[in-house]
Amino acid sequence: MQTERTLNTRRKLLDAARAEFAEHGIAGARVDAIAAASGVNKQRLYANFTNKEGLFSAVISTAYEDLGLHVPVPDSLDSARRYVGDIFDYHSKDPTLARLIAWEGLHYGSQGFPDQQARAAYYEAKCAKLDEALGGIGRSETAHLVLTLIAVATWPFVAEQQRALLTTRDAHPNALRETLLRQGAAVVDAATARDQEA
Repeated sequence: MQTERTLNTRRKLLDAARAEFAEHGIAGARVDAIAAASGVNKQRLYANFTNKEGLFSAVISTAYEDLGLHVPVPDSLDSARRYVGDIFDYHSKDPTLARLIAWEGLHYGSQGFPDQQARAAYYEAKCAKLDEALGGIGRSETAHLVLTLIAVATWPFVAEQQRALLTTRDAHPNALRETLLRQGAAVVDAATARDQEA
């Protein structure tokens, strides 16, 4: 059983590492910088996480847990239609998960990555819950829907330079969110309508 002190050390390391990895990626992140920012020596870091990739894996797993707490999987058609807005709001408050996902993709590409099976199980459960909420549109269709909704909501935080270039003329501060929310709702409506036509 982990002591309060051990849990506190782990939390400090994860918080510092999340900021460092979000800023510099897996290859560019420095263990020295993470240790200094956390106030924990490198030996404790390696004792807790073995290596830098193990630390990144723990960081991204913790970030996904946080997302799940703040943005639950939709349990109805109405909440599915609002899902893009909920994801957008989450990333607006803390864009680090979007950056971590982008860095992970750049680092590993199509190769396997640590905790891939756990992540696959996470998405399988997410898709199963959403499929049930939408009345059973099919697992493949639901998986494509989840990927599309995540892409719509998250891309502005992955490609911040594009967002800056393309939204400079927005008169209303929530214009982008409202547009993406409409697009997400339209995608959900199209997916559920296709199932009804079949």
